[in-house]
Amino acid sequence: MQKEYTVTVYTEDRIGITNRITIIFTRRGINITSLTTAETEIPGVFKFIITVMSTREQLDKVVGQIERLIEIHRAFVHEEEEVVYQELALYKISTRSLDTGDIERLIRDHQARILTITADYFVIEKTGHQQELIDFIKKLEPYGLIEYSKSGRVAIVKWSRRFHEHLKDLAAVEADNLISND
Repeated sequence: MQKEYTVTVYTEDRIGITNRITIIFTRRGINITSLTTAETEIPGVFKFIITVMSTREQLDKVVGQIERLIEIHRAFVHEEEEVVYQELALYKISTRSLDTGDIERLIRDHQARILTITADYFVIEKTGHQQELIDFIKKLEPYGLIEYSKSGRVAIVKWSRRFHEHLKDLAAVEADNLISND
């Protein structure tokens, strides 16, 4: 049965690695609904957070293929309850809506905040899960929603401590090797 999964991939920073990872999903007919990548707390190690709708069996095969790439440290498939995640959304709203004060209450009630105000518009920031951010659009539309932009998923795996210790050990060994080669 298809459901939403989060795939995390730990890589070296190499040109073309994003393409090499995403093509594996494409070849298996899996659409990526969200992709976020950034350097981890370990210099030189990058983490891809990929959200997909698929089956566990299909994703286990994809992860196996991804791990065969030279630049990959490890890849994992996670179900929703195995990760803590959020997404970020920005909403541009007409400044005229500030006149009534109603929107300020709406912003507070939904744990959002105003980032900037200009003469023509202001920008609201909200974090949450995807549906929560989409629902907030509907509440903002009567106030003059001009534009909306949302990030991909940012996630932390609940059980990843041992793996992160392993990556830190690898980084320490690489640093020692660089020092001893000098």
